[in-house]
Amino acid sequence: MKLIIAIVRDSDNDTISHALTQANFRVTYIASTGGFLRKGQSTLMIGVEDNLTEQALGIIRTNVTPATENDARQSIIFVLPVDQFHHF
Repeated sequence: MKLIIAIVRDSDNDTISHALTQANFRVTYIASTGGFLRKGQSTLMIGVEDNLTEQALGIIRTNVTPATENDARQSIIFVLPVDQFHHF
């Protein structure tokens, strides 16, 4: 199992979250702020089985707004191994 932590622009949050949930991924959203100008960002946490990691990453890549010259902020994605998972 993997944990994907995706730090994305606030403006991309709804699109990415909706696309992931439509594909039956569970998404936890945390409002976050960071970077030089303290622009609003969203942190998405997605737990996925190993064989679905690339599918989830593809959905994120497809739905994120590309960076422009005027706005060089990009999304940051971490993929971490999960040793244990408990759902209560």
